[in-house]
Amino acid sequence: MASMTYFSLFFFSFLFNGSFGQLSSNFYSSSCPKALSTIQSAVKSAVAKEKRMGASLLRLHFHDCFVKGCDASILLDDTSSFTGEKTANPNTNSVRGFDVVDTIKSQVEGVCAGVVSCADILAVAARDAVVALGGPTWTVQLGRRDAATASLSTANSDIPPPTSDLSALTSAFSKKGLSAKEMVSLSGAHTIGQASCTTFRTQVYNETNMDSSFATSVKSNCPSNGGDNNLWPLDTTSATTFDNGYFKNLVAKKGLHHSDQQLYGSTDSQVSGYGSNSGTFFTDFASAMVKMGNISPLTGSGGEIRTNCRKTN
Repeated sequence: MASMTYFSLFFFSFLFNGSFGQLSSNFYSSSCPKALSTIQSAVKSAVAKEKRMGASLLRLHFHDCFVKGCDASILLDDTSSFTGEKTANPNTNSVRGFDVVDTIKSQVEGVCAGVVSCADILAVAARDAVVALGGPTWTVQLGRRDAATASLSTANSDIPPPTSDLSALTSAFSKKGLSAKEMVSLSGAHTIGQASCTTFRTQVYNETNMDSSFATSVKSNCPSNGGDNNLWPLDTTSATTFDNGYFKNLVAKKGLHHSDQQLYGSTDSQVSGYGSNSGTFFTDFASAMVKMGNISPLTGSGGEIRTNCRKTN
């Protein structure tokens, strides 16, 4: 019986991790001791140049992890014989920051070639981007390897759209092993970044659970017809500072997306709690980011270490 239990646990570990390897915080301490400082420096530089890039780097990690795990599949370009994830509905004309990732990868390759994965770069860059905009820090677990494949269909099915209601959001996160509480915490990433008019037009013009003066303000830059790519901050109070303003906005019915405002109604106490205590939000967000970063990584002999994040070796 004991051996069966051991086998079951061992097999589950294989299913969840994609190999028998293990992530660790000191994975590059010997093989590339300058890796983390190199990534941090490049992220700081990119965010100083354009603060919105902080949100873009954070979002890349999220959209990567939700498609068959944190394996940098989102970075792969389409080729004549290969279709990546960049043209999936949640990503096309939306995800950005690929040039910044290229720059980081080039600099990391300069200090230790062929050692640090693109998947780990995304995980570390997400943390460093949050810190650069005033948010919490956390210890990033490392040792992910890069996928040789991507999945357009999974990107279309597993990344929750901004039109999602609460049950769809909860289900999407649960599918990745994340709780409803962690879903709300991670949604706080919308305290930074901007969205295009097409993603919130329906919310602004058709829904009744939005503050009327806020809706009028948003409509000024998002007409009912045209202006599809016009941008509006996800957190209008402090769009380039990682804080708890997003949750204060939800309490005031100033959530930009349908999926944002859905959080205030069934998770009221958590939303209002974060709105009144940024420390609690920061702690929970950091913990949830570590957990999200551990979704089905390729480790050990799985995958590869790409030389160029845009293509397989």
